[in-house]
Amino acid sequence: MSKIILNKENYFENLRIIEKKIGSKDKISVVLKDNAYGHGLLEIANLAQSFGIKKAVVQLVEEAKIIENLFEEILIFADTNIKTYSHTFHIAINDLSDIYLLPKNTKVHLKIDTGMHRNGIQENQLKEAIIGICKQGLVLTGIFTHHRSADKLSCDFYWQNRNFARIKKNVFTICEELSLAIPKFHSANSSALFRFNNYPDDFARIGLAQYGYLENDKVFKDIKLKPVLELWADKNSSRLLKKGQRLGYSSNYEASKDMIVSNYDIGYGDGFLRFTSNKGFKSSEGYELLGNISMDNTSFQSNKEQICIFNNVKKIATLNNTLTYEILTSLKSTIKKEIK
Repeated sequence: MSKIILNKENYFENLRIIEKKIGSKDKISVVLKDNAYGHGLLEIANLAQSFGIKKAVVQLVEEAKIIENLFEEILIFADTNIKTYSHTFHIAINDLSDIYLLPKNTKVHLKIDTGMHRNGIQENQLKEAIIGICKQGLVLTGIFTHHRSADKLSCDFYWQNRNFARIKKNVFTICEELSLAIPKFHSANSSALFRFNNYPDDFARIGLAQYGYLENDKVFKDIKLKPVLELWADKNSSRLLKKGQRLGYSSNYEASKDMIVSNYDIGYGDGFLRFTSNKGFKSSEGYELLGNISMDNTSFQSNKEQICIFNNVKKIATLNNTLTYEILTSLKSTIKKEIK
């Protein structure tokens, strides 16, 4: 049966690198949305908690419920359908209208658009939003923003930092006027954190870096992170493919010589996507992928009972001109997980 193996020591080493960069594990909030980027929500949450991480970020309330007892604070990015209250949950407000969808006493983090122009209120709506939060009986616990191109060598990173610094000053003024406690501030994702010399906010939202990758331009310092996930598959069958015979759907692979070919129990139905077919991809052990990836099967020039499809997704991402994020989050949650 195909499976994902998670390397515990690699995960902890990545967290140690992040902790050293940010100054304290208390300032790390691990992003666990989308099944922990394909790694397994509960598996990674338990590892993070055992390392001493106290904050997490998810997309939906249902995800938060699964890990509710593992963290002191869980920020929910994009869900205002709150039917049960938990003191650990903090809900992101992405638009002024969200304020009026939440029940009284809900803890909220207000997102500010500092230049990404996707989610978040405008800077000139700041006071209106905070007053609305108070009138609705909500509890303002956080103010945050998101960098649009921290992974690129551009001035955008510094421009957004200046915008957020100005917003923080305005928040202090407004909170003093309204006799409110000062909320926590956060702005950095993985790429942004590693561009700061002294991170100025209360915590950072660490997604990709905890799993062993960064998508930063090559001009930035290479951070020695270690991939956490390995994808393995078991052999279904083997056969002698003779020279000239064609293999699989569309029969677009023709054997150039007699060879042993085995079929393994992994396919695009599991998230090993079809666009990797016929591009010269080789498994981490050097076995060539032959023909089209099927829904539940993939053929390799190998006779091994079990092979490691990949232990680093950078090669597949580069091969398909996409991001490591896309390869990882495509992996289905139903794949069995093991921790070593």
